[in-house]
Amino acid sequence: MATVVVTPTAATDLARLITTHSMSPDTRARFRRSVESLARFPSIGASLHGRWAGYRFLLGPWRWMIVVYTYDELAERVAIVTIQDARSGRAPTLS
Repeated sequence: MATVVVTPTAATDLARLITTHSMSPDTRARFRRSVESLARFPSIGASLHGRWAGYRFLLGPWRWMIVVYTYDELAERVAIVTIQDARSGRAPTLS
């Protein structure tokens, strides 16, 4: 089972989204629930390409929230590197 860590950048991203999107008080708990499957299934997310090559993503807890992560198989470690609003022009995309 992999260890899932949220990098400082991703934690800042989540805090920013909570503030700028006036999100509910249970947002952090919902986020944790949406990424806990990464511990057992670290490759569940789709691979990204281009400048995001080497990263994977999943959505959640809202469909507009992109959670970008890397998986180090040798270390059995998932690192969530950023959390972005998919509706933003700077959000990671598949193409």
